[in-house]
Amino acid sequence: MPVTETDRFPRALALLKEYFGYKSFRPAQEPVVRSLLAGRDTVAIMPTGAGKSICFQIPALMLSGITLVISPLISLMKDQVDALVDAGVAATFINSTLTSAEWSARMNDIADGRYPLVYVAPERLETGAFQGITSRVPIAMVAVDEAHCLSQWGHDFRPSYQNIAPFIASLPRRPIVSAFTATATPEVRDDIIRLLGLHEPAVHVTGFDRPNLYFEVRRGEDKKKFTTNYVKKHADEAGIIYAATRKEVDRIYELLTKKGIAAGRYHAGLSDAERAKAQDDFLYDNLQVIVATNAFGMGIDKSNVRYVLHYNMPKNLESYYQEAGRAGRDGEPGDCILLYAPQDVRTQRFLIDVSTDDEERKRIETQKLQRMIDYCHTPECLRSFILHYFGGATESAECGNCGNCKAGATDVDVTIDAQKVFSCVYRMRERYGITLVAQVLKGSADQRVKKLHLDELSTYGLYPKKTLDDIKLMIQRFIATDYLALEGTEYPVLRLRPAAYDVLRGRTTVIQHILPEKEAAPETADTGLFQHLRALRKSIAQEESIPPYMIFSDKTLRSMCDVLPRDEEEFLEVSGVGQRKLEKYGKAFLQCIAEHR
Repeated sequence: MPVTETDRFPRALALLKEYFGYKSFRPAQEPVVRSLLAGRDTVAIMPTGAGKSICFQIPALMLSGITLVISPLISLMKDQVDALVDAGVAATFINSTLTSAEWSARMNDIADGRYPLVYVAPERLETGAFQGITSRVPIAMVAVDEAHCLSQWGHDFRPSYQNIAPFIASLPRRPIVSAFTATATPEVRDDIIRLLGLHEPAVHVTGFDRPNLYFEVRRGEDKKKFTTNYVKKHADEAGIIYAATRKEVDRIYELLTKKGIAAGRYHAGLSDAERAKAQDDFLYDNLQVIVATNAFGMGIDKSNVRYVLHYNMPKNLESYYQEAGRAGRDGEPGDCILLYAPQDVRTQRFLIDVSTDDEERKRIETQKLQRMIDYCHTPECLRSFILHYFGGATESAECGNCGNCKAGATDVDVTIDAQKVFSCVYRMRERYGITLVAQVLKGSADQRVKKLHLDELSTYGLYPKKTLDDIKLMIQRFIATDYLALEGTEYPVLRLRPAAYDVLRGRTTVIQHILPEKEAAPETADTGLFQHLRALRKSIAQEESIPPYMIFSDKTLRSMCDVLPRDEEEFLEVSGVGQRKLEKYGKAFLQCIAEHR
């Protein structure tokens, strides 16, 4: 009888404990591992921090042949390979950072079957030398990481990913093909299956929810003051501050350093050496905060990031959720705070315009940007907004752990306001954008309003005492809640959605949450033992020249605080402690715990 995944699963659990220190897979991981052990093509959509790497790493150790992990991220390859080697797993990577001698040596080792796991950049698949090796050695599985890069509907489309399907087709024997990504809408999911030519794949979509993360949007904030105060209040915690442009990164970096805050910066305008040093200083806990463009963080597996601040609004929700998701990868609480200003929209429209000449691509990117804008203005639960965007469901309309839900919002009937706004859009024949509609409602004396005779409309001057910004915010909320839509790329115009007509005809009411001013997210406190364990971890990491989180995650340190192990047997009961970690670090950490006790 053939061996089934059920027969092999106990071995997978044993390897999980031996190499990674966990007794069981997470609920989202187990079905993915089982489908791969059964030899099925597999697609796994799992949020950042859900542990997708283990889903292909454990099966790779059990398959007869090599598993190729295709990734676009050089930093990810090195990071994951270093972690695997530290855990006792034979793994290597092939990318453009290798010297010719290193390339030759690794290719020979691959040909000899030394590595069950080989990470490779998609560009390497086309080289004759690499194809020559893979035609002679058995390839058991091809795992495509960051698989959203295959799709033009994805937020990070990469033409080099088009090499993957032809490469798989060229292999003497078709391997298992698996695809993994953290952020994929239903359209992107379908593209991944089609473009990779998957055979009746098992598709596992993990709930996108990250309940340990706190989401908040702050509008009209003094960004410099807020950022400085927030970083100072969280001086002992690791954090990332994202900005939209290099100049903005430099300005924030200079602001923080002038305030005496030890910060790093990362963007494409810096030299390779400067970027590498900033990244390493952050990974090794020499810096607690780094200011960066979205070039930073892809594949950086630093588990103890406690907050991510977005100084500017990102271009789409995929980017935002991926970047924000770098907080709390260890399952501990993390803050994800976005500081919004209208200028952010203009910046992102400009970046879209200069990024491509493809009009269809611009249209897609503009649609995605509008949903990002909607997120920044929705009066509803932020977590629900994100989950619905990715095709997920929520058990409740309120999560209780986002800025909107925690703000103590009250439900207010805004039907009259809605009718005024929708009537104005209708009387302007759905031909103009937010600013002009707001000017008409305000009763503006702007020359364009008069030139177009819009001051003659019955809706002119309905809100003489409101500011233009307040009227625009009201309009944005109606867009975010799907009563209005913005259409067009260069000059977007307001259109009425079907729900708006029912409001105009008096058939339905409009209820919105009205939010009071928000306070900063509360600080978290650490126990004395946790701080001692962090200091010990940092000391050992410096001696071994590896990032501290590769020794133990914050979550594992907190588990030590809870378990308070007295001997090696109890130390192995701590989540995240495997046999190899016990042998390497058990004595030192047990001594630290004993001294604290």
